[in-house]
Amino acid sequence: MSVSLSPSLEFVLVTRLRAAGCVFAEDEARLIVSAARTSDELASMLDRRVAGVPLEHVLGWAEFCGLRIEVDPRVFVPRRRTAFLVEQAAALACPHAVVVDLCCGSGAVGAALADTLDGIELYAVDIDPAAVRCARRNLAEPALVFEGDLYAPLPSALRGRIDILVANAPYVPTEAIRLMPPEARFHEPRVSLDGGADGLDIQRRVTAGARDWLAPGGHLLIETSESQAPRTAGAFEEAGLTTRIEISDEVGATVVVGTR
Repeated sequence: MSVSLSPSLEFVLVTRLRAAGCVFAEDEARLIVSAARTSDELASMLDRRVAGVPLEHVLGWAEFCGLRIEVDPRVFVPRRRTAFLVEQAAALACPHAVVVDLCCGSGAVGAALADTLDGIELYAVDIDPAAVRCARRNLAEPALVFEGDLYAPLPSALRGRIDILVANAPYVPTEAIRLMPPEARFHEPRVSLDGGADGLDIQRRVTAGARDWLAPGGHLLIETSESQAPRTAGAFEEAGLTTRIEISDEVGATVVVGTR
């Protein structure tokens, strides 16, 4: 059973969504109606969205790289710009690559790489139990998802074997979190946003450990901001990685790439 979108219902939904500040109110109305199974569920979903809950949390999924990624409440919503990280990683991957997605959140990056590349050996890690539960639903076997702090839960047999190491680690400076949109500040876990005083604390830790885990010729790719990229690249170089910065003006994305 589902709710049909009549002109009168669409008018009511769009009016409420617009009043709440939703820029794409018409699109959101159609998505909410398509996801609602009953009128009561529709009303509840609309109330949550008007109250500022991210659309993806209301729907229970986010579109990412052509995939529908399940996103639970309090789990980081994958951003459109992160598709650039996937593109850069996929371009460097060899057949049957060993791929590790650190700070995986919902597992969106790993899922997109598995969809793009044939036969990869995929592992994902996150410190947040809610994210790990979500990632395990989004990443099909034989992918393995571990709960823990960065490299700590990875099997020791992966040391020196990783071909592609991707990380969309938190990179928002602590003091800048208060300037983020309410959807992020109030509905996404702080651990997925807070990168420390300059935003690079987690990135530095990922980078410092990378050489021990990368295969010869393996690549580390980290999403960051354009303004932070030179310092991220400096950390890569200190870790002994050959480094470059890739920027997409189209989606406003920056990725630092390092090679062992």
